[in-house]
Amino acid sequence: MKTVENVAQETLHVKDEALQTRASWSSALRFLAVMAVLLGLAYPLATTTVGGWLFPEQAGGSLMRDPSGRVIGSRLVAQTFVGDGYFIGRPSAAGNDAASVSGSNLAPGNAALRERAEADAQTIARREGVSVDQIPVDLITASGSGIDPHISPEAARLQVARVAQVRQIDEASVTALLEPALENTGWLGAPVINVLRLNASLDERYPAASGEDDSPSNTVE
Repeated sequence: MKTVENVAQETLHVKDEALQTRASWSSALRFLAVMAVLLGLAYPLATTTVGGWLFPEQAGGSLMRDPSGRVIGSRLVAQTFVGDGYFIGRPSAAGNDAASVSGSNLAPGNAALRERAEADAQTIARREGVSVDQIPVDLITASGSGIDPHISPEAARLQVARVAQVRQIDEASVTALLEPALENTGWLGAPVINVLRLNASLDERYPAASGEDDSPSNTVE
């Protein structure tokens, strides 16, 4: 049989548990609010501000402009160039669309992938006047992102003769533009050539001959 004292003790115990529960929830909610402000507002604002201050070009999208100041694209996003007077980049399963970055996700043994690669190799061989085994692999294989703006120096050199002929200039003049477009020339990564930078320098130094399309297919406006 419970005494008055036992009942009082049980009541106090229940109240203590209720207070502890409320205190735990209150602490959790306060912690959540503090972390939301710190990590969801203060930290992104600080990193964005500092990043924009230290690296204004990169924070703005690494945009490239022509001599008139018009934005022609980003150094980080490939463009689909048309016309034989331009260097051609890698194939893209995403159509070089930065809004739908993706690869084909096809396995190396996939029949559709093999057919596409073989067809591309034949097209490149005819365009450049070389045999299929002379084509660098990056001109046939698409990147995982679908917007890789780079090709290997070997892939660029393969296209020098065609570009020079269409632009009606000597090959040495075109070759001289390759080095300024080189990236990853330090200890990190293999050297690559930015196709947009290279084609932009071509247009600036040696405008395309009359009748040649002188603009990429997806220039940023």
